[in-house]
Amino acid sequence: MKNSKVLKTILILSGILASVIGATILFAPVAFYATNNIELGGNINLLNEIRAPGAALLASGILIISGAFVDKLAFTSVVVSTLLYLSYGLSRVMSIAIDGMPVEGLVQATISEIIIGLASIFALVRYLQNQKESS
Repeated sequence: MKNSKVLKTILILSGILASVIGATILFAPVAFYATNNIELGGNINLLNEIRAPGAALLASGILIISGAFVDKLAFTSVVVSTLLYLSYGLSRVMSIAIDGMPVEGLVQATISEIIIGLASIFALVRYLQNQKESS
């Protein structure tokens, strides 16, 4: 891990993205979702339900970033990044197949999440190769 700039870059970028999105959902959910024509209104129950995954995204992002700087967290971080982004991207693909095409911003999010998830898989493979070479 110490010599892999590619892995560190992927972890930092994917972690920052998850942290920023998570923090925005947690602290400004109405504004965040309005960018994709989703109206949350003043429904306290819906806002409560929306903020919870925002905090989980924020925490996941912090863990992912940490793996770029703490060698013992690198493997966990790259696995979390892979699972996080691919689960979001692939669940959106499933939703498109079942529910139909959403607004352009959500389609772009789908593509971005799948690309970041695939980059995380690449980083995971690179991490495992580096571990074998170190042994």
